Amino acid sequence: MSGNGFETILVTGGAGFIGAHLARRLLETGRQVVVLDDLSSGKQDNVPPAATFIKGSVLDMEAVREALALVDACIHLAAVASVERCNQQLTSSHAVNITGFLNLVEAIANSGTKQPLVYASSAAVYGASQSLPLSEEGRCVPLSPYGADKFSCELHARAAYEVYGISTTGLRFFNVFGPGQDPRSPYSGVITKFAQRLSRDENIVIYGDGTQTRDFVYVEDVVEALIRSVERPPVGARVLNVCSGVETSINDLARIMIEETKSGCGIDYVDGLLGEVRRSQGCVRAFQEALDYRCRTDLRVGLAQLLAPDRR
Repeated sequence: MSGNGFETILVTGGAGFIGAHLARRLLETGRQVVVLDDLSSGKQDNVPPAATFIKGSVLDMEAVREALALVDACIHLAAVASVERCNQQLTSSHAVNITGFLNLVEAIANSGTKQPLVYASSAAVYGASQSLPLSEEGRCVPLSPYGADKFSCELHARAAYEVYGISTTGLRFFNVFGPGQDPRSPYSGVITKFAQRLSRDENIVIYGDGTQTRDFVYVEDVVEALIRSVERPPVGARVLNVCSGVETSINDLARIMIEETKSGCGIDYVDGLLGEVRRSQGCVRAFQEALDYRCRTDLRVGLAQLLAPDRR
């Protein structure tokens, strides 16, 4: 257990995929956990029974204040994380992603406690940048409203330190995968969707030619990064990649998953997605230096855990 005094943690979005994994792990470390979630995409069954659950939205300032009054620090995961939904429902998604974040900042600032704030950013902030590996010092040119929202949170986080003295860490998640993602959800990643099709003995569907690349990171490594960020709050506002540093093509991913499942399924190719990033690979240097940690789960190892019959 850390000796920094942050022993009661608020997890917004704690009923979702990453949030549920995080809440369970925090409880295993002996901390107390408060979950704030409106269940718009998460499920209450995902929340560990030992956690304090508050059903509410980050857009509800009263619910935000109530939750923050119970904790020493906040990990903010609540968001509309579906790129497609952000494209189709621009203003309502923006409200959750930006106003929800600002509600937390304002509530922390007005509380006088200055709880440190760790929040989920995204590799989507890099957008069209093609200087690989993608570094926190590089340019951010978001290609989607979702990426623009996440980059805006980073800018507001810096202003929150300058104006209110709030310590913030934004973690730029790359492609997170692991057990517990709902393949029916628009928030699910490509690995979950591939796994569902293979479980049904259906061909994998790839948008485009499959040469596009991604940096896949296992959910347990993401959880460790979140906890270490709380334990090591910066003086100021920082952003860190959370990634493996390994570039994997979608074609290679599909082949590995077919091998792991010993499936006879093939691959079907359909038209590519509008505005899709062609290549993605994160730089791990700042992440490793700041948090004294590197992602430990190899892609094949993580896929084997995900694809095990009792984990799907």
